Amino acid sequence: MNKTVQSIFTENRLTKKKTLIGYFPAGFPTLKESVEAAVAMCREGVDILEFGLPYSDPVMDGIVIQEATQVALNNGFKINQLFEAVSQITEQVDTPVLVMSYWNPILQYGVRRFASELKVSGGAGLITPDLIIDEATEWLSISDELGLERVFLATPSSSQERVNIIAEESRGFVYAVSTMGITGARQDLDLAAKSVVSKVRSASGSQNVAVGIGISTADQVQEVNSYADAAIVGSVFVRAYAHGGLAELSSKVRELAEVRES
Repeated sequence: MNKTVQSIFTENRLTKKKTLIGYFPAGFPTLKESVEAAVAMCREGVDILEFGLPYSDPVMDGIVIQEATQVALNNGFKINQLFEAVSQITEQVDTPVLVMSYWNPILQYGVRRFASELKVSGGAGLITPDLIIDEATEWLSISDELGLERVFLATPSSSQERVNIIAEESRGFVYAVSTMGITGARQDLDLAAKSVVSKVRSASGSQNVAVGIGISTADQVQEVNSYADAAIVGSVFVRAYAHGGLAELSSKVRELAEVRES
């Protein structure tokens, strides 16, 4: 049986391990290969897998992820294949799998249908970067009903009042955006990340908070984990796979996962 996101945070906190969340796009470059990549990431040290649903208008994604998701779409990826992929991953590893998706494809597919198929496939829940709480009534109800975790984003521009609501309604963790820009590796993480984490802590002392966007090195993973509950890494993993396949991806995951023990 797959672990829950909450259980990972609890377990790592007790054992004083740092938490690494890794992103990879479904269907890149093909469905089979994306499953192999995702499984390898889990086996090499990713604590929670963020599995991205390819979308034609990825407003939050940087060029590396945009190019990868476009390859998936060009190779014929269809939304119903997502659940097949998640099922294959969860059959091989017990790592929680959170699907990252913009809201429009879920809305078009049908929120209940999408959530039900995700649940059956063994998925843990959803990260929804462009869904605001005010428009999430249906998803809040269905995710409660099905026991799916739901991750909302808090940004540097989010007010404390808004963060209070985000922290209250999120299940699993709050995704703290480290910068107002798009995803992609950066040399220095914005100081704004700490302010977002602080707002989440003020809102709820018990809510987990993970920092994403711009994290690409082991030092950055360690730094983020010094003040947050997890570091989210995406573009550097996708780039590693694009450059050197499973071998380079596995090596990069091991490199960033090693700091969990330090």
